Amino acid sequence: MAVNKALKTFNDFTPENDPYGDHDFGRMEVEGVPILWKIDYYDTELKYGSDNPADPSVSSRVLTMMLANEY
Repeated sequence: MAVNKALKTFNDFTPENDPYGDHDFGRMEVEGVPILWKIDYYDTELKYGSDNPADPSVSSRVLTMMLANEY
């Protein structure tokens, strides 16, 4: 699928769209369609936000992708 391929190769991070250097949000166009994506960090039971998103032993990451017009 074109969206998955575009996401795997996405690297258009700038100080304006990624001020903290987290690389956990992006906007891209796939075949002319704007797509938004976001990574959220939860505890391992996916109930609450992670206390330490950088530690995979206490965090689960969830990727959400959607059409920009759905936002």
